[in-house]
Amino acid sequence: MSTHPNQPRELAAALASFDALWSPRIVTRVNDYDVRVAKVAGEHLWHAHDDTDEFFLVLEGELFLSLREEAGERTVRLPKGAVFTVPRGIEHKPHAPSGAHLLLFEPTGTSTVGDRHEEVPDHVDATTGHPLG
Repeated sequence: MSTHPNQPRELAAALASFDALWSPRIVTRVNDYDVRVAKVAGEHLWHAHDDTDEFFLVLEGELFLSLREEAGERTVRLPKGAVFTVPRGIEHKPHAPSGAHLLLFEPTGTSTVGDRHEEVPDHVDATTGHPLG
């Protein structure tokens, strides 16, 4: 984290500072939560966070979230500007065929691949978020 956490952060500049996909950067913290930005393209993996919800805001592009819910499997589409919260314990798989930039809220220390997940492919960074360079 920056040595000046109370300074404004420009999200476009934060996103321009890295190229890695599916590898979120922590832009600030709110209480015990990380505010992360990520660049995504292609598919992530099926995973679930047992103890926390996961908040998504699409800053650019379009994100799809496949969900395995009690009523069955469905996919929601999030265009630019859309928000969605995946409830704790729900298996989900983000995918962005044309790419997207995201803002995420998650408790500090939350893994990007959750508590339960498929085998992690090489293009997905299993991390709790990287400090913004």
